[in-house]
Amino acid sequence: MRHRLNLDALAYCILWAALAIFAWQAAGMKAGLLLSIGLFPVIMLASALILSRTGSFAAEQAVRWGILAAAAIGLASFLDAAG
Repeated sequence: MRHRLNLDALAYCILWAALAIFAWQAAGMKAGLLLSIGLFPVIMLASALILSRTGSFAAEQAVRWGILAAAAIGLASFLDAAG
């Protein structure tokens, strides 16, 4: 039995980890932990809610990527304000 790798999920995990590592290096341990562990329940709950209500994997994917993009924008804003 061949298993097919889901490239979207792989890319998402790699970018999520990279964002958390960058946050740790640029803004400290709390920022890195917030973006790694803190986003987990937000993303999982949003995904479960969307899939249970709509069953649309496309909508779930869009929301998941949107949450990650919002986290990246938030980190960039924080770093810009911090100087």
